[in-house]
Amino acid sequence: MEGLVIRNTGSWYVVATDAGATYNCKIKGNFRLKGIRSTNPVAVGDRVELSENADGTAFITAIRPRRNYIIRRASNLSKESHILAANIDMTALVVTLVNPVTSTTFIDRFLATAMAYNVPALLVFNKVDLLSSDEDKELLDAVTYLYESIGYDTVCISAKDGSGMDRLREALKDKLTLLSGNSGVGKSTIVNELVPEAAVKVGEVSDSHHTGMHTTTFSEMYNLPDGGAIIDTPGVKGFGTIDFKKEEISHYFPEIFEESKNCRYGNCTHTHEPGCAVLQAVDEHRISASRYASYLSIMDDGDDDKYRKAF
Repeated sequence: MEGLVIRNTGSWYVVATDAGATYNCKIKGNFRLKGIRSTNPVAVGDRVELSENADGTAFITAIRPRRNYIIRRASNLSKESHILAANIDMTALVVTLVNPVTSTTFIDRFLATAMAYNVPALLVFNKVDLLSSDEDKELLDAVTYLYESIGYDTVCISAKDGSGMDRLREALKDKLTLLSGNSGVGKSTIVNELVPEAAVKVGEVSDSHHTGMHTTTFSEMYNLPDGGAIIDTPGVKGFGTIDFKKEEISHYFPEIFEESKNCRYGNCTHTHEPGCAVLQAVDEHRISASRYASYLSIMDDGDDDKYRKAF
């Protein structure tokens, strides 16, 4: 019997079978994926094989080959990964420029990981209703221009008042999309707007720290009314990359990779070498300082202690 993992609570998985039944499942035995050291060997979006138990539950006995997946470094286990979702068509990263502020380092780390795992990414700028001053609006224009000029699609919305939601619905239609972002950026409100019957609990942003508090505690798939589905995941504070080879990191920054073709040395790390076209492009502001700083941050990811802190 086969099915699709639609919910992960940490200890239990909910699997929908092709026949329309759902089972609460656990993993049978010491289940490890070949080549992946993960805190959660089964993820929402996985196709799995089941063995039904007498009490109506089931064991997951095998995972079907994945088309793709996206992972991050586990929060407190620097050498292990956490699989966010599998077999997805796209990922939508929800970010906010106020209440709370999503750092460009977080955005760039997420985008680099999505590119590394061949997952198209959409940037969703939420809470634009809070950007009332001319300075706020200029910041939004500048940030969206930056990422659009690199080649990323962006959409600006307010899940609270509904502006931009039709464009987001169109972007998500007929796709399986991972919805991710920091705590407090409004993912739960977005899910409730897209799928009203989901009734996801909505949290508040801390007044003292201006950071979000977790409301979603597990990953779950929701079918969209007009076709497709979204996978809602718990908010994350930081995004640690894992298994990136230093010589390949520039490949996941399209503008850096493009400029690197003009470097004097083929093995240029774009940090100090003479004749480095990337460093020249940064000096001439053709590559943004924030993106280059994110590149350097990932280059330093070999330091395991780094992942005791958030990004």
